[in-house]
Amino acid sequence: MSTPAAGAAAPQLHRIFTKSQRPPGASAVSASITLGWRALLKIKHVPFQLFDVTAFPLMMTLMFTFLFGGALAGSPREYIQYLLPGILVQAIVFITVYTGVGLNTDISKGLFDRFRSLPIWQPAPIVGALLGDVLRYSIAALMVITLGVILGFRPAAGIVGVLLAVALVLVFAFSLSWIWIVVGMLVQTPESVMTSSFLFLFPLTFASNIFVDPATMPGWLRTAVGFNPVTHLVDASRGFMHGGVVAGDVLYVIAASAVVVAIFAPLSLRMYRKER
Repeated sequence: MSTPAAGAAAPQLHRIFTKSQRPPGASAVSASITLGWRALLKIKHVPFQLFDVTAFPLMMTLMFTFLFGGALAGSPREYIQYLLPGILVQAIVFITVYTGVGLNTDISKGLFDRFRSLPIWQPAPIVGALLGDVLRYSIAALMVITLGVILGFRPAAGIVGVLLAVALVLVFAFSLSWIWIVVGMLVQTPESVMTSSFLFLFPLTFASNIFVDPATMPGWLRTAVGFNPVTHLVDASRGFMHGGVVAGDVLYVIAASAVVVAIFAPLSLRMYRKER
């Protein structure tokens, strides 16, 4: 039982051990930025992660330029004027899957439960991971464009057109990342995230106008390609870079991105709050 003396000593002990007020909790913005910085620090400790945003885009650019350039456009230099906006889209779309891979890895290592137990804005781990990934996408875009310029790519609209094209690609990639967050919480291993994602990404990117003009395709395939948001994204990127962008392509991409976020962002956040 407590005694009067113990009750009187309690306020004194409180004054001794609490010389300052408790610091305020982290805001949603600061928590998200901190966890985004954590995503970048993972690259520092695991440099192999840079392979996906450096070597992979460079390899695809070189390979497709020299494999198809002579046959489709007469020379690699001519072909890269058509190819580079498309290969930029493909490279970034492919690496969006690592958002889901990273989240699934955190879940398997127990960090999922630790983050949920912290007194922070609960979506911060997901939003932070997305912020870190946007920087990864930007690095990949820089690598592709730099190599393209070395190989002879000359955007008629200049640097402003290139930046606008990259910005639109990043918007689409950001929306696509929400899909892989859901996949990352549904499957059991990071390898399963990779396998399931490529079943979706291969037809999404190759059944488009990245490599060839859809006019040469069969009618049924041309119709499917016309509905593919990647096709409109590539058309918009080419329009921004070379001039003559069509507003309908830009609006189609923005609308498709908004629909994906509206569906998968609430779903992923709801799944994140649940017990696994």
